[in-house]
Amino acid sequence: MNEHRPVSEADLHAYADGFLDQADCRRVEEHLAENPEMARMVADWQAQNDGLKNAFAPYAISRSTDGQLIAGTAVLSKPALYRRLATAAAVGFIFMVGGLFGHFAPMLIEKPSTEGEGLAQEARNAYLIYASEVRHPVEVFADQEAHLASWLGKRLSIADLRIPNLHSIGFRLIGGRLLPVADKPGALFMYEDKTGRRVTVLVGRNEESRRTSFRIASSESVETFYWIDGDLGYAVTGDIPRELLQAIAQECYRQFDV
Repeated sequence: MNEHRPVSEADLHAYADGFLDQADCRRVEEHLAENPEMARMVADWQAQNDGLKNAFAPYAISRSTDGQLIAGTAVLSKPALYRRLATAAAVGFIFMVGGLFGHFAPMLIEKPSTEGEGLAQEARNAYLIYASEVRHPVEVFADQEAHLASWLGKRLSIADLRIPNLHSIGFRLIGGRLLPVADKPGALFMYEDKTGRRVTVLVGRNEESRRTSFRIASSESVETFYWIDGDLGYAVTGDIPRELLQAIAQECYRQFDV
């Protein structure tokens, strides 16, 4: 019966992340063989996952309790199993469970993360609007960094909002501003390197979301690396090489996670 079941988008994401059994893998592969554009899209997802795994490998965490996240005596439906596997991957980021190598589980659940996609779009829009500003790129400049962190932290209800320090990557803080993210207060920090290239780091709150995902969104030359951690979303945006964007996102992730 499985061979005749339509291939859903959840199946494609589960296939890209290696969570399908042999029969479902074969069913998806047959579908991809007949749909070359979809096959290229899935290949892009797999390449993206590999890039994310490599970028965050220094922060891989493995705990003895990871296996409990996907273990259980009850028989689970496939959607429920995907959700449990996704949760295990999100908690451990990169871990091994009996030969199953889970990593960064982006978009494993039934449909794409609309919260994350919205975050990426808002981050890109904010970058395009403010990064090109000459006189007023931010509301509060870096010489008032302590005030900036306190002000935005109160608006986002974050007791100790950290502003990432990117000096080691060659970017200095210009300042930041308050802006709406998903109809709630959000924070935008802006950085600049010696050549004048700018990147922005957006932080937004979403009380309804507890999902953790890691994705890269591209639109022309502007790329956004974004992730959702609990009820906070983060996005790093810039018109810079992807490797540099990943390095900045990696450093932001490390500092936000302290």
